[in-house]
Amino acid sequence: MVIAVVGIGLDGEKGLTLNARNIVEQATILAGSKRHLNYFAEQAVEKIELTNLQTGLEAIAQLNLAEHNVVILASGDPLFFGLGRLLLEKFFPEQIQFYPHVSSVQLAFSRLKIPWQDAQTISVHGRSTDELVKLLKQGKEKIALLTDSHNNPAAIASLFLSLDLPLNYSFYICENLGDIAEKIHHFSSEQVVELSNLDDNYFASLNVLILLRQTQNENLELNNLPLIGLPDSSFLSFSDRPSLITKKEIRLSILGELSLQPKQTVWDIGAGTGSVSIEIARLCPTSKVFAIEKTSMGSNLITKNCQRFKVDNINSINGKAPKALLDLPNPNRIFIGGSGGNLIDILNYCGQKLTEKGIIVMAFATIEHHLQAINWFNNNSWQYRLLQLQISRSMPVHHLTRFTPLNPVTLITAYR
Repeated sequence: MVIAVVGIGLDGEKGLTLNARNIVEQATILAGSKRHLNYFAEQAVEKIELTNLQTGLEAIAQLNLAEHNVVILASGDPLFFGLGRLLLEKFFPEQIQFYPHVSSVQLAFSRLKIPWQDAQTISVHGRSTDELVKLLKQGKEKIALLTDSHNNPAAIASLFLSLDLPLNYSFYICENLGDIAEKIHHFSSEQVVELSNLDDNYFASLNVLILLRQTQNENLELNNLPLIGLPDSSFLSFSDRPSLITKKEIRLSILGELSLQPKQTVWDIGAGTGSVSIEIARLCPTSKVFAIEKTSMGSNLITKNCQRFKVDNINSINGKAPKALLDLPNPNRIFIGGSGGNLIDILNYCGQKLTEKGIIVMAFATIEHHLQAINWFNNNSWQYRLLQLQISRSMPVHHLTRFTPLNPVTLITAYR
């Protein structure tokens, strides 16, 4: 005989197919959690409670399967972040037959009436949130989460807010799916944290969390923004790479190294989304900033971010340096955040056009480009200094806090 593993939902026996009911009724040994076994409390068979999985599975392994009809009850689809993985580690595949129920994630999306073939599904039930952080930074449109008492909706919302990403998600908390107590909540991340602070038990322990990416609001409350060090989340960014932005802590160091003054001409080469340009433009409204970006998507974002922050002293230029620099006025300050593989050509041109007492600041994530720039400065008798930034941000982990590092960045500040 094989072990029958029957998936079951919160609606208990009545939610089973006729075939699954027959299998359970023919069991001589029924195993499962206390909740699962309670659905069949009147069935007079030997029961093995799987409160301690290792002990319970060991008891099943000691049975002579030829003499028993063993049925194990498991939540939803046992092979979907469920008991199935452990059973396949304990028994040979030919000893097990699976009879899946509808999974909780499938139920959640059906209740929300949202197609889910393109959803990213992960479990943070007793697991690290590292994979979730990766998906959030990638800006995935649909994320389904199997939670637990530690990685609950409030913890996930706090984690998301700590990342300060330039995007937002709607939080759909689907409780007790399939039960008469089923509820679906829809909140923002801030609301989830606020409600949980008022009541630790605001959300049921049995829940599936669905995160749906929102279209970012074009309007900003400008009066609430700081003078310097704009939040990363305040910028519009690339839809497929929302975390591809010069982080606030790095921007602050860049601004300091540039030694900005009023009425200057500033080149921002490889401007990306325009975050550095916008910080400069807001700090120095009498200066003229030229944001050069080789991708049309990036240039479009720079234009949108200028409108978003209501700055009118930035010229967004779509083109590849150094060719895109030819018709620009000579700069007092140059920031190079990206070179598109033309670093030496860009430095040769910038070296000719930089005004007296001008400053070049460069940001590098790779050692090769970093060394390439140093060699150029040495060969051309420029003075320079290096600043290596290794910054970590705090991030909640359950009820504790840990540091998560940003990618190291080297700044080079150079002048004749």
